[in-house]
Amino acid sequence: MSPASLFAVVLAYFALLLGVAWRTSRNATNDSFFIGNKNSNWLLVAFGMVGTTLSGVTFISVPGAVGRDGFGYLQIMLGYVLGYVTVAFVLLPLYYRLKLTSIYHYLDVRLGRRSYQSGAAFFILSRTLGASARLYLVVNILQATLLDSLGVPFWATALVILAMILLYTYDGGVKTIVWTDTLQTAGMLAGLVACAAFLLHAQDLDVAGALARMDGQGLSRVLTLDVHSPAYFWKQVVAGMFITIAMTGMDQEMMQKNISVRTLADAQKNMVLLTVILTAVLALFLFLGGLLHLYAPVAGVAAKGDQLFPAIVMGHLPAALQLVFFIALISALFPSADGAITALTSSVCIDLLGIARRNDLSEAQRVRLRRRVHLAFCALFLALVMVFKWIASPSMIGVILKLAGYTYGPLLGLFAFGILTRRTVDDRMVPLVVLAGPALCWLIDLWQGALFGSYRIGLELLVVNGLLVMGGLFLISRPSGKSAPYPLKCCQKLNFNKE
Repeated sequence: MSPASLFAVVLAYFALLLGVAWRTSRNATNDSFFIGNKNSNWLLVAFGMVGTTLSGVTFISVPGAVGRDGFGYLQIMLGYVLGYVTVAFVLLPLYYRLKLTSIYHYLDVRLGRRSYQSGAAFFILSRTLGASARLYLVVNILQATLLDSLGVPFWATALVILAMILLYTYDGGVKTIVWTDTLQTAGMLAGLVACAAFLLHAQDLDVAGALARMDGQGLSRVLTLDVHSPAYFWKQVVAGMFITIAMTGMDQEMMQKNISVRTLADAQKNMVLLTVILTAVLALFLFLGGLLHLYAPVAGVAAKGDQLFPAIVMGHLPAALQLVFFIALISALFPSADGAITALTSSVCIDLLGIARRNDLSEAQRVRLRRRVHLAFCALFLALVMVFKWIASPSMIGVILKLAGYTYGPLLGLFAFGILTRRTVDDRMVPLVVLAGPALCWLIDLWQGALFGSYRIGLELLVVNGLLVMGGLFLISRPSGKSAPYPLKCCQKLNFNKE
């Protein structure tokens, strides 16, 4: 299929998104933008969150990594399931009882204003870096496979895509994203299934035969039992669990959609359904990765890692499958950025600028302020995408998980301390503690050979970071002077532990 035809498909897809945005954002308010008027359908939220959770990184990097790691990602997936259960039955009841718009208000209620602002600031840092890295990956694939041949520069591609995202999220926010993410998830999964079915047919294999051949080539290995390896089974399971707790349950983007559902019971059903669908979809991504690695030697494809899937599609699949691939790729692109920019706008407006608390602002002024913040984040994403282009890595999923270990660790430590202890912190010292945790992790990572010998820290860096922050909070805390209830009960009193 010609680049011009594929580009026309991109434009048609975007026109469809704009139509959905126009339909859902009519009469939208700040309440619509931030929490979807608390009226989102839980089935739509669950399905749409699959696309947000997976993004373009999963679509490209997980299949590409099978050649190196086999099906080892299943170890992390087991941890994901445990993490989602924790989010559904520990964190969501907390957020619903507090009736939160921003989940970081819990830190204000439990620990204090500086803790609240520190948590929000680390979310903003985490989501900005992670989402812009995801966006870069997919923009780079679109550029290399389509737009370079049309003479479009990389910076123009990134600018136009961010302008598209701005147009359909500018007014509707969460109210719009619940619907557009559902559409985009459907497109991504259709592409995944179609490509896997074609590769099975092209190699004259059924599912059982493909798995047997993958096993014969060492592509389907799952367990790593070497305790010194970064991919050791228990390290991966524990890391997967805490990655989910931190990057879903303590992430405003993910929880913003959850708390837009009317009731706690529906939000919990959403999380359970998300877990089931996500597990099946990730398993299918690994299967597709195995098929790609079986097909590559036969077709003479030398590409590896993130480049493998696009190279096979553009060089060896028929035009119809190329079209499906591009729809799926675009569908994976938008959820990685639209929800992030919306959630970041919400967090800055609510947590840092206090838009809901300022009586000196009219509703029109609040809307104007929110729109300016939204525009600023689009500009920041463009700048960061250009930075990632400059320092490109062969596997962006590794970069993103590494960043998450440093930036989500403080959130994990703050929430864990608030939920698991009854102590009162010196709130003024909290910003120093949450900065010290990542700094110590960087030193540990740098000197781990001298500290641990042959043992290598992998994804558990997130857990180490959280424990360091939690330990630091313990050092600047004291026993509560009153009979403090457990945090799930403290939600009944919004002035708990505040002095």
